[in-house]
Amino acid sequence: MVIVLVYFARIDRCVRDNCRCVQCVNQDTKQRNFDTFKIPHDIEATSVQKTEDGFEVTWSDSHVSKHPWKWLEWEARQDKRGQTFGINANGWPAPKLWGSEIASKPPTVLFKDVMDDNSKDGMPKLTSNIREWGFCFVDNTPVAPEDTQKVLEKIGPIRETHYGGFYDFVPDMAMADTAYTTLALPAHTDTTYFTEPARLQAFHMLSHIGNDGSQPTGGKSLLVDGLKVAEQVRAESPENFQVLAKFKVPWHASGNKGIAIAPDAALPVFELLEDDKILRVRWNNDDRGILPLDGEASPEEWYEAARLWNRLLKSQENEYWVNLKPGSLLIFDNWRVLHGRSEFTGMRRMCGGYIPHDDFVSRWKTSNFPMEDVIGFNLHAK
Repeated sequence: MVIVLVYFARIDRCVRDNCRCVQCVNQDTKQRNFDTFKIPHDIEATSVQKTEDGFEVTWSDSHVSKHPWKWLEWEARQDKRGQTFGINANGWPAPKLWGSEIASKPPTVLFKDVMDDNSKDGMPKLTSNIREWGFCFVDNTPVAPEDTQKVLEKIGPIRETHYGGFYDFVPDMAMADTAYTTLALPAHTDTTYFTEPARLQAFHMLSHIGNDGSQPTGGKSLLVDGLKVAEQVRAESPENFQVLAKFKVPWHASGNKGIAIAPDAALPVFELLEDDKILRVRWNNDDRGILPLDGEASPEEWYEAARLWNRLLKSQENEYWVNLKPGSLLIFDNWRVLHGRSEFTGMRRMCGGYIPHDDFVSRWKTSNFPMEDVIGFNLHAK
């Protein structure tokens, strides 16, 4: 109780502002229910009463506020908050890095488990696999766009872009993008031209048939762990790593009529957190603009660094090639995992969509941890 009173003496208004009683917080929406700025500037705690669930404070304006012990515990263990969710102080989880060897046992869950709200092998495992490995297959998904869409919407709302929302397409150039062709695509991330790129991306190949009765060929999908390759760049050449982390590159989407999208600022290939861990990989050389002459390094230095990055991306040990097949839905972290494909013949029908960052993180937390812990973490986040 002494600690509590000292704590109050230092931040009276903050404690009063965070009263959890029914007058101050809507118990259904968890939102504040009063005007913070009507709290008297000179408010003081006049008494503190311990209760079974926490403590009550009587204030100089006669209001009695309620504070569960758990909220005070969250505030007291600032440096340990991330341990609850296995993340660091910046909210980034410790990833499991991989290369071509992942082909022997890729992370996988079953459709029936994902759709079962009570299954620990469903949504909790799916979101944890994506968090840790950067991708996950959902096997035995019915070969229908409607069921694919149900899986994605169970994670979060599908993000609308200039390509639409949920996509279901064949290589007919309906949109001005090489994804709508049969051409090979090198490893890249999507939506580099958005200020915040889409976090999750999904592909479900519904069919692949040949032309005029012929057997279709090619079309293998490529996945590369961008975090692993970025760390290889850092280990081989710290100088080149810093160039890719600091040199701000313009990105754009300009192929479709009436569309000219670019981030609100030029952004580097590696976006770093304060502790130098990688937050996001942004890479699509086809969507890159013109390098500025007055950047954080010279264009020649950037090309040299990008050459190393490109070489390691194409290293056989880093490439995971897989034949996508009907019934196996692939969902991956577009901030981390680069994807591509080999050239193909015939007609492939692919469906999928994008899911935003915040919605994915919310589903991962609420699927794997008690709601009270999730809300406590969110309310006390730095």
